[in-house]
Amino acid sequence: MTYGFVGLGHLGGKLAASLARAGFDLVVCDLDPKAAEPLVAAGARFAATPAEVAACCEAVITCLPSPVASKRVLEGPDGILKGARAGLVWIEMSTNDRDSIRAMADIAAQKGVATLECPVTGGVHLAASGEITVIVGGEAELFELHRAALAAMGRRIFHVGPLGSASVIKVITNMLAFIHLVAAGEALMLAKRGGLDLGQAFEVIRASSGNSFVHETESQLILNGSYNINFTMDLACKDLGFALGFGREFGVPLDLAATTEQTFLRARAAYGGAEWSTAVVKLLEDALKTDLRAPGFPAEL
Repeated sequence: MTYGFVGLGHLGGKLAASLARAGFDLVVCDLDPKAAEPLVAAGARFAATPAEVAACCEAVITCLPSPVASKRVLEGPDGILKGARAGLVWIEMSTNDRDSIRAMADIAAQKGVATLECPVTGGVHLAASGEITVIVGGEAELFELHRAALAAMGRRIFHVGPLGSASVIKVITNMLAFIHLVAAGEALMLAKRGGLDLGQAFEVIRASSGNSFVHETESQLILNGSYNINFTMDLACKDLGFALGFGREFGVPLDLAATTEQTFLRARAAYGGAEWSTAVVKLLEDALKTDLRAPGFPAEL
């Protein structure tokens, strides 16, 4: 089976590289042709538009920054549906809200294109090693048909239910990660202002009941000062907006998520939407004129 991959950014490029390493026949596409060069060197073919990708593949994977981008790549003048034949499968690995993915899937179905939603979680560093977690929503039979490709990109794969289910749980996991990130920054600042060695404080927290995946990963980037998680402030604000939308829809008060969203909105205003999301901690550093640096921590994971 030939797979297409559209969207070769920080995350998509790593996912596509995992498919290439596993030996899948691969056609790639990105607005920036240079992003495709490493994959072409590894044996993939390049197509200039999503329509060209769809015309020569049985399944097209997309990994894009927003529902707006996904809709454009799917339905636009040179979009997937322009080149699609009946029987094509669209595998959407972007983070969407539930209503957006369902609406786009309905439009695709009118062209004979089936949809799987497969957002990922765990960080770009795990995507690079093929160990990211893949969350799947859609028909079980369709999932089984493409399980091997998903397994090439991720270590743990969860089929969570019908289309739209994966969007909900992915937004929940991101909401938790952003809350944990703000909390980790506050914890490290307490340690610093309390006169503790930050490197040792990091290790104590990691070995304690207060540990989290975010502390183990993003706290290292805070202590290095790079903040380089390969995930932008714009994306964080988008996902927190999705979470609060679900809260309103499901009647769940989200006090911590709402406060965290306000913190991220302030950080985006201060540092720009293209800044790494981990830099939200700079708000506290700048307010107290106290940096959170310690030797021996990496600039990237």
